[in-house]
Amino acid sequence: MLQINIIRQDVARVKEKLAIKNFPGIELVDKIIVLDDDRKALQLELETLQSKVNSHSKTIGQLIAKGQKEEAENAKKSVADYKLQIGELNVKLAETEKLLLHELVKLPNLPSDKVPAGKTPEDNVLVREGGSKPHLPEQALPHWDLIKKYDIIDFETGAKITGSGFPLYKGQGARLQRALVQYFLDYNTAAGYTEYLPPFMVNEASAYGTGQLPDKEGQMYYMPADNFYMIPTSEVPLTNIYRDEIIKEENLPVKMTAYSPCFRREAGSFGKDVRGLNRVHQFEKVEIVQLAHPGKSYDALEEMVTHVEKLLGSLELPYRILKLCGGDMSFTSALTYDFEVYSAAQERWLEVSSVSNFEAFQANRAKIRFKDQNGKNQLLHTLNGSALALPRIVACLLENNQQENYIALPGVLHSYFGSGKIG
Repeated sequence: MLQINIIRQDVARVKEKLAIKNFPGIELVDKIIVLDDDRKALQLELETLQSKVNSHSKTIGQLIAKGQKEEAENAKKSVADYKLQIGELNVKLAETEKLLLHELVKLPNLPSDKVPAGKTPEDNVLVREGGSKPHLPEQALPHWDLIKKYDIIDFETGAKITGSGFPLYKGQGARLQRALVQYFLDYNTAAGYTEYLPPFMVNEASAYGTGQLPDKEGQMYYMPADNFYMIPTSEVPLTNIYRDEIIKEENLPVKMTAYSPCFRREAGSFGKDVRGLNRVHQFEKVEIVQLAHPGKSYDALEEMVTHVEKLLGSLELPYRILKLCGGDMSFTSALTYDFEVYSAAQERWLEVSSVSNFEAFQANRAKIRFKDQNGKNQLLHTLNGSALALPRIVACLLENNQQENYIALPGVLHSYFGSGKIG
């Protein structure tokens, strides 16, 4: 959530930034300013009345001491009238603050000055590429056929158990999932990230704190009996560990990593983009999260980008890094880099990670702060990234490394998988 003082400092700049993000409701900024003006006016009126109450209350004691009972009674009536007005104003102020918050949460985060203008993924900026695209024979198979050939994932039985988009991993497929998760976690912890195993459901306050609510309510699985949400990523529980907390400045940055299944409804997804592992409702992912000093968060972002890039390089997959344009960014992000790997059999790039700086947007919602050197509480910056999401990594490992009768695995996975190949 944007801070109201940031909006008021330069309304024109806020509108320009929202336009870069192609936000359709820029007039909402003016509505917020009016509501905040109303709030400030009510607050001033309350303070004035409270000052009168304090002044009259002091006078009442003096009048009684002087024996001026009639004047004291009149002062008491004035105090009672003021208190009645204060009660009414408190109700109005609470209503105005509620309306203001209701509108504030509709505004997305402002994009960083580094964000390029643009409306669609075609406007994203290529930062760099790495690795080499494999040259597959003409009879090469896409991963959904390789899965059947080696009997490692069963989509049909998964659909019978739950529904479409809930794959059942089996045999070497299940072992590959476990190997990748363990390798990613080991890689992250070696870089100083503390490992967590968080709850896979969160309450409404946690989903609100990281910006899933109210923006992505339709994309999450909801448990109405308990008012819990299945997590779309472990970023949500990890960040909320520090909700309503004040961190010592010397303990920054806080670096966390976690494995979790992720649950996404993916409403409206269809066509070739959802075939096989390209888009599913439940998948495994290892996440990295940082809570950083505001003056160092963009250094932290570049560090996380390098971290994910080296991880992809170790898997020997061709990849590219894109800086997202304003129109392709998430509601909460100030700057995002997407990582894509090349799916050789499909001849297309598949997103496997997003690394983002949210600046103070999530921290303001979740009230995550640090105490600075002057003893003042300040909002910190939150960042997160996938390191990595498994389905499309698996798809590309299968397709890019297929041999005639087996799938070769990159060397870093041999000890985790217990073999150098599938098949």
